[in-house]
Amino acid sequence: MKVSRRAFLQKSTLASAFLAGGASLPVSLSGGEAFIRPGKPRFKLSLAAYSFRKQFSWFKGNPQSPEDASKAMDMFKFIDFCADHNCDGAELTSYFFPVDADLAYYNQLKHHAYVRGVTIHGTAIGNDFSLPKGIKLDYQIEAAKAGLDQAAALGAGHVRFFAGTGRGFSQGRDRIENAIESLKVCCDYAGERGVFVGVENHGDITPDLLLEIIEKVDSPWIGINLDTGNFFSETPYIDLERCALQTVNVQVKVNMQTPAPERKRYPADFDRIADILKRANYQGYVVLEFEEEHAFKEIPSYLKKLDSALNS
Repeated sequence: MKVSRRAFLQKSTLASAFLAGGASLPVSLSGGEAFIRPGKPRFKLSLAAYSFRKQFSWFKGNPQSPEDASKAMDMFKFIDFCADHNCDGAELTSYFFPVDADLAYYNQLKHHAYVRGVTIHGTAIGNDFSLPKGIKLDYQIEAAKAGLDQAAALGAGHVRFFAGTGRGFSQGRDRIENAIESLKVCCDYAGERGVFVGVENHGDITPDLLLEIIEKVDSPWIGINLDTGNFFSETPYIDLERCALQTVNVQVKVNMQTPAPERKRYPADFDRIADILKRANYQGYVVLEFEEEHAFKEIPSYLKKLDSALNS
């Protein structure tokens, strides 16, 4: 039986108890059917495997040579890095799994992560649903389902999805409708596996379009994978605020960018990001996604800086 997002939230025992207690959501934040989270904000620090993208031996099914062979990375070493730097969780970007990854491999990763005290809370795929109907879009949907199966096998509760690209959506309203219908199919599939679909503000997508897509998919298993560095506007922090109540996973970049054509990089304000999440009463993983140079040297200090901002 399919359940709408609104009905799911209204019938939730937690939501009913929260509303009965007279609590209210922050009035300065907005966006569709918000996730109602009783209690106080709670943050769990995590790191995205994408932060070491140049050090893995595999990338999207193809072998690659690590930039620094002496520091070659695999998922087991990545989990160790997360444990050694006091991360609660790890986001295992699927791009970097070996081509022969199977259930036995996933079970080995689960075993290793559990022993190290690290939760595999999420994975990430690189889909594009802003395509015309046809075999290419069908393939994207089936590949996304495979990503959801992979997450379920790993015990991960979240998969980062892309809705599509601004360029793709600019080709016509039908492209937006295709993305919505594709996400509906994926959310039904995800719900059967107990996995959240987190749609990222990726590909130059606007807050308006992102929120519209989330609302129209209308599934209790969809939310926003909020990437703090992916709103290329004059008011990125306001854009983040607008989406905060719909967020199911947060990825923090150390830099932000101005709008095109300049796209100048400038340091992200971790304290301001933390304040937005606190006012939204966010509870969940906050993932550092490092896209700069010198990952091994720089990531530890940024993890400490992010943790300090979240817990101050």
